[in-house]
Amino acid sequence: MLELLGSGLVSLWLEMAGVQIKPSDALDALAWQSSPGLVLAPDPNPAGVNTVTEYLKGLITSKLVAQNLAESQGIWMQSGPMLMANHQGTTPLPAASLTKIATSLVVLTTWGADHQFETLVSATGPVVNGVLQGDLVITGGGDPMFVWEEAIALGNTLNKMGIKQVKGNLVITGNFAMNFQRHPLLAGQMLKQALNHQTWTRPATYIYSIMPKGTPKPQVAIAGKIKVEAQPNLQQTLLVRHYSLPLQRLIKEMNVFSNNEMAQMLAESVGGAGIVQLKAAKLARVSNSEIQLINGSGLGPENRISPRAVCAMLMAIQREASANRLNLADLFPMSGFDNRGTMHSRHLPAATVMKTGTLRDVSALAGVMPTRDRGLVWFAIINRGPGIPAFRKEQDKLLQNLVQKLQVVPEVPTALTPHSSINSLPELGAASRNEILLKS
Repeated sequence: MLELLGSGLVSLWLEMAGVQIKPSDALDALAWQSSPGLVLAPDPNPAGVNTVTEYLKGLITSKLVAQNLAESQGIWMQSGPMLMANHQGTTPLPAASLTKIATSLVVLTTWGADHQFETLVSATGPVVNGVLQGDLVITGGGDPMFVWEEAIALGNTLNKMGIKQVKGNLVITGNFAMNFQRHPLLAGQMLKQALNHQTWTRPATYIYSIMPKGTPKPQVAIAGKIKVEAQPNLQQTLLVRHYSLPLQRLIKEMNVFSNNEMAQMLAESVGGAGIVQLKAAKLARVSNSEIQLINGSGLGPENRISPRAVCAMLMAIQREASANRLNLADLFPMSGFDNRGTMHSRHLPAATVMKTGTLRDVSALAGVMPTRDRGLVWFAIINRGPGIPAFRKEQDKLLQNLVQKLQVVPEVPTALTPHSSINSLPELGAASRNEILLKS
């Protein structure tokens, strides 16, 4: 059974890496150990080891790190079943927003790429001549990207149903956030403003200006206050079911901008940081000790992940994504395709899919890049020290130097070709994601 499992996993790695080695030969170089991980065969090509050695020497020479602090830097590189470079690769280090890789993996495998979070809109009274005779109740379902555009579209849907005024209050219940504000009272204040264009301030006005031409301006005037309740009123009538963007788009936006609030909400949707930690380690087939999390975003140095575990999680995401007819580039930013968010001002090899992580004294970079001689190269770099801009520059140089030695691919491999168009933005404010439940 172990032989079959190993053969299947190695074959998959080989296929993903694009390396021409017979699976039987690769298995001879692999050995199972008691922990879930595999002992990888060393790469006979010294390019990875030499490049990393030069990189670490450069950090010391430039005084980014002292010689005795080189052990605080972690690096892992592999191509399929071949270990290319390892420096403190199995040591859990403060991973910053590389934590979002764990969150992405567990959320994707739990819910599936097409999952949509639901926000329910209800009323506690009838609608008479355009006036809701009661409260408007919002029951949040964990949508991490309910923003101005979504609220404006919801207001237009309520207008379409004939609702122009609310005599009662705006009641917030459940797990509701707006514009990444998770405090329900503050989220409710923004929603109340968004539903009535006559109360818009500059942020809402600007967002409306970039929405599709011809989008109506909603007018749902709420006379009462904003209230937060633990449980919804059982005597309410459902008006609208709002669906979030599909999970695949939510994960991509979270990773492009490294959005902490989105990450926290997505982690909570599967049970919190503890569940993410355990499931991520199991899915990545690494020891539980190599993934230590206190939240789903990476805020705080207590979130520690080994570089090896980071690479293993990325490969697990690629496997799960392929089962959903997607790939890593559909979930993380890619150089040459995405110029938004954390990809801005980076100088990475073409078609590198990546995730960054930054704290006050942590700079991390992980992902995968295609090469001619070694197929897909998976990497994780975790730097500790105060020189964040310099660390980023050296990380980019490390990957550029490596890809020069392994040769640039003539074209982006299918395994990393995004399924959406270049720089495509999510379709926020789509009326089609508001399902009218109360028929007039």
